[in-house]
Amino acid sequence: MNKNYEPPIHWNDYEDIAMALYEKFGDDFTESKIYRIRFTELLEWVLSIPNFEGTREQANEGHLEQIQAAWVYEWRDNQD
Repeated sequence: MNKNYEPPIHWNDYEDIAMALYEKFGDDFTESKIYRIRFTELLEWVLSIPNFEGTREQANEGHLEQIQAAWVYEWRDNQD
């Protein structure tokens, strides 16, 4: 079995998406900055996650809001 295999990520995998965004941007985005990201920008970043399998057409505001909230929690968890 390939240990490098990453399972696919879909729109409702908010925590996985948040972890990928945090790994990509680190502490460049604080809580307030995360909540100010335009959904159009956030959508592009999510679609660029290597093992993300959702489509642009499946995206909706609810998904993007959940991703922002999960990203904030991920950021907070890494501030200790």
